[in-house]
Amino acid sequence: MVHLTPKQLHVVDIIRQFRTKKGYGPTLEEIAEQFRVTKATAQGYIRTLSDKKILRRRRYAHRSIEVIEEALADDQSRRLPLAGRIAAGRPIEAVEQKEWIDIRDIVGLSSVRRPLYLLEVTGDSMIDDGIMDGDYVVVESRAAADNGETVVALLDDGTATLKRFYKEKRRVRLEPRNARHKSIYIRNVTIQGVVKGVVRAFA
Repeated sequence: MVHLTPKQLHVVDIIRQFRTKKGYGPTLEEIAEQFRVTKATAQGYIRTLSDKKILRRRRYAHRSIEVIEEALADDQSRRLPLAGRIAAGRPIEAVEQKEWIDIRDIVGLSSVRRPLYLLEVTGDSMIDDGIMDGDYVVVESRAAADNGETVVALLDDGTATLKRFYKEKRRVRLEPRNARHKSIYIRNVTIQGVVKGVVRAFA
């Protein structure tokens, strides 16, 4: 079974969405721009994903990179990566962890085509949406979101936070769901996923 990290899943999602929109694959420069990394770093991700048989490229063919959906579906149908912890209050650093949890079928998301992963919530800024400190949120890996969706947002300082997403005229508003917390206003934000479910353990 092939295991992918959240960052690798994000690269896969960028390629999938680009092909869906344009009808052909992105260049390394376009992947690097969307993922906010250098071209060399993007090339490293593509090489790793190709070695894992998740991506295919035709030699000497321009814009030929594509996702091998059957390989990805086989991996994602069994387990989800626990990617780390996500702040629901003040943003904290997002840390990858090499843990996997069999949860996809439990939360009724087996039909979702995009990759899914888990984040453990720390903080209480989303309690009015029923997302509590210590919960696990099930996140669909996506690089875009609609207004009102709860997203995993990567900020300019490299930290990540869980908030409602609203695109305003010249900025983005990341809205908490707890009156004790203030909104975050930012010009640019990187969406790493959209919350699709919540898992809670009872003592």
